[in-house]
Amino acid sequence: MTPSAAPAAAPAGTLVRRIGLLAAIVVLLLVLLLPAQAGLPRSGQVMLAILAFAVIVWMTEALDYAVSAVVIAALMVFLLAFVPDAAKPAAGAMGTGAALTLALSGFSSSAVTLVAAALFIAAAMTATGLDRRIALRVLTRMKARPNSIVLGAMVVGFLLAFIVPSATARAACLMPIMIGFIHAFGAERRSRFAALLVITAAQTVSIWNIGIKTAAAQNMVAIGFLEKQLGVGITWTDWFVAGAPYSALMTVALYFIMTRMLKPEVQEIAGGTAAIREQLAALGPMTAAQWKLLVLVLALLAFWSTEGVLHRFDTTSTTVAAIALMMLPGIGVMDWKASQKGFPWGTVVLFAVGISVGSALLKTQAASWLANLIVTHLGLQQASAFAILMLLSVFLIVIHLGFASATALASTMIPIVMSVLSTVQTPGINVIGMTMLLQFVVSIGFILPVNSPQAMIAYGTDTFDAKDFVRTGLVLTLAATALLVLFSLTYWPWMGYMTTGR
Repeated sequence: MTPSAAPAAAPAGTLVRRIGLLAAIVVLLLVLLLPAQAGLPRSGQVMLAILAFAVIVWMTEALDYAVSAVVIAALMVFLLAFVPDAAKPAAGAMGTGAALTLALSGFSSSAVTLVAAALFIAAAMTATGLDRRIALRVLTRMKARPNSIVLGAMVVGFLLAFIVPSATARAACLMPIMIGFIHAFGAERRSRFAALLVITAAQTVSIWNIGIKTAAAQNMVAIGFLEKQLGVGITWTDWFVAGAPYSALMTVALYFIMTRMLKPEVQEIAGGTAAIREQLAALGPMTAAQWKLLVLVLALLAFWSTEGVLHRFDTTSTTVAAIALMMLPGIGVMDWKASQKGFPWGTVVLFAVGISVGSALLKTQAASWLANLIVTHLGLQQASAFAILMLLSVFLIVIHLGFASATALASTMIPIVMSVLSTVQTPGINVIGMTMLLQFVVSIGFILPVNSPQAMIAYGTDTFDAKDFVRTGLVLTLAATALLVLFSLTYWPWMGYMTTGR
């Protein structure tokens, strides 16, 4: 971007946000003023109006995400207060007390606790520098060739997905290291090598959001709805068994797509490995805090992966216990004050309110009403599990183009997906398994830099044009769709994730 272009960008962005907010308010009012719909309670119509408002605000980024969460909660309180409860239509208006309980119901979800705890772990990794040390340690094992360095960046992204439960934090850790490699190897900041390295690192983060339950907040959205509505959860191991093979093949596809579409200018970079070793040496020996955190994280990973096999401690409980140990004097690696530096409380609030919106859509029968429309118009009533999965997957991939947050997308769509799956009459359809598989699809946002925080962090390095991200992202999305078809015809039905066999 040239210096002269910068002043024009800010007003344009401000104009889009203002138009987005105005459009959201207009649509909110229009839906509220629509005539009563058959089969839709008045409270359900109010929630559909709030949902429309939320979708437009999230798509246009008219409000900061944390601010939007507070506004949405306020709308739920003061609009639902004047309509009857869907479960007690004859009892009169539910009042602000009942509406407030519904608006804040997401904060009682164990998934919100897990997300907050995961962000504490990410803060500890950054505060101690353990994430950077792990990244550099892995990359010292790679040859000083462009493709080897790209492969090393992918391995680092994979490993960090296990121990840094935040896609944004992983990207924030990886990008400075990638820029360091570009400078150390003497490559131009706008070279194909730079674009190859940075885009690949960002897409690796997105791909492993699918395979690892604790890698991203949007996964916790699906878990939260399943626990709240169906009283069931999905263990870390079950999620990994279902998603990791898909992510592994996507990683292979990513390597071949990127190294062929963005071929680096040189094939050998003299002194590259030495440059990486110098960065690692500059960190000095492992500190006591880093050793403690490493032990805690590895122990936590062991508990996650053996949940339901060797013990009955759920993921949230073990993670909270780890956070407690991390902050205990003498044992811990940081105190409360240190943990709050840059802690994204807005993410926690957005996540909780997102679950509240989803729960309210279900309780007010708005989700089931929408689901009936979708089932009827798409002809899903008697469709096979494969057809249902494919149609909903394409829908989610397309609609993701309008969202800058997979968490917001999951909060909006997963309740509707669950209602659709509960409405169809496909024999033996596995609602829990299919919800998990469609949550995998929620993380397929590879096309636009604005579709995920990790992609925006990568774009902020100014190492590539958006068109490079788009053209490689389109091919990667085609590969992801092809693998969806393959897995939906083979592995996932074999494992019983799509139908129960009864």
